[in-house]
Amino acid sequence: NNYGYLTWEWANGLRGYSYPLIIASIYKALQLVAKDDVQLLIWVPRLVQAVLAAFADVKLYSLVRHLENAEIAKCVYFCQLCSWFTWYSCTRTLTNTMETLLTIFALSYYPIKGSKMGSSCKYLALIAFAIVIRPTAIIPWIPLVFSHFLQERRKADLILHNCIPVGLVTVGTSLIIDRVFFGEWVLVQLNFLKFNVLQNLGTFYGSHPWHWYFTQGLPVILGTHLPFFIHGCVLAPKRYRILLLAVIWTVLVYSMLSHKEFRFIYPVLPFCMVFCGYSLKHLKAWKTSAASFLLLSNLLPALYTGLIHQRGSLDVMSHIQQLCNSSYQSQAFVFIMMPCHSTPFYSHVHCPLKMRFLQCPPDLTGKESYMDEADAFYSNPLGWLNKEFYNDTLLPSHLIFFSVLEQEISSFLALRGYKKTATVFHTHVPQGRVGSHIYIYRKKNGMNH
Repeated sequence: NNYGYLTWEWANGLRGYSYPLIIASIYKALQLVAKDDVQLLIWVPRLVQAVLAAFADVKLYSLVRHLENAEIAKCVYFCQLCSWFTWYSCTRTLTNTMETLLTIFALSYYPIKGSKMGSSCKYLALIAFAIVIRPTAIIPWIPLVFSHFLQERRKADLILHNCIPVGLVTVGTSLIIDRVFFGEWVLVQLNFLKFNVLQNLGTFYGSHPWHWYFTQGLPVILGTHLPFFIHGCVLAPKRYRILLLAVIWTVLVYSMLSHKEFRFIYPVLPFCMVFCGYSLKHLKAWKTSAASFLLLSNLLPALYTGLIHQRGSLDVMSHIQQLCNSSYQSQAFVFIMMPCHSTPFYSHVHCPLKMRFLQCPPDLTGKESYMDEADAFYSNPLGWLNKEFYNDTLLPSHLIFFSVLEQEISSFLALRGYKKTATVFHTHVPQGRVGSHIYIYRKKNGMNH
């Protein structure tokens, strides 16, 4: 319908269309059966992601059952199902989630010693697909593929009959898909590498000390699984050392990049679960109490992060969505004055409502004094608003912002005739620019003279 919004990454060819194409296909199917109402557009991609995640969990179980026995497989499966971070991430439509699921599927075909299910072609194709979706997917697989190559007797065959054809087909497909949508030839994976590694522009979104993944990243996403993981690393047979190596290698590589996030190392979490399962199985008499401890200690963070924490940015969208059905829609103009990408956008609104948010593209020009729109706004909110909306006709009908900002812009709100119409809970741990609640202010119609 020719409305929507593409962020700067798309303008600079840093994102590929292959993953969004999957979601767009779902949307198209819904449209064809005339079921493309906003609730389905929000929920169906998550449900698809959830079903895939469930399949991946079962794959992990059958892999361990095939390599070991049903008892160890059950323990690994239990650990995977308990993990609070898996609960938190597996239904989210992040490329990291898809990268993780494809990594599990690929692992189930990886020729680990003692596996009869190993298939070079299948696992390489799944890795290649993961790399197309998110180029970082290659990181955990470097030691695994290298190890496979060293053990493979027919090395030339592996390269000529597996690596090259799989690589050509996937890169070719990805190139064509991106050519169709970008309208020109773009090698997204190369741009991604250039931006994040060579230019290191990711730091723009925050930087952390080198040891962050070891001291915070991995311990937090493992949570109470951490002692089991360490215990399992000591116990597990030699052939699993390659999985441990993949975990350590991945964490080391990500440690080199200054911009760090928990979700970046999500793909190695299933590797860790293999070791946790080993540990659980060997606790014999303590197994039941250890399992109960794991379940209870993960249930609370899973429920809290999944249902309560930072829920405001989704809840506020249903308020905005209601403007679609009002006679007021054509005059409405929603301005989201929050740190960038705090909320979803048109996917949760599904009508051509006029909306705007504070933008934050990194500096791609190399200017010393570069400041993005969001930073400029936060350095002087009142001055910024008065300058931006110097004329009453330019004023948005609705302003949306975190509670922490209210005090600072109260004179602007009062002077321009805005009234608070809704308060939405967001988080119990407000930090910096992010407040505990989100406020919706609406401009009184009497003022629109």
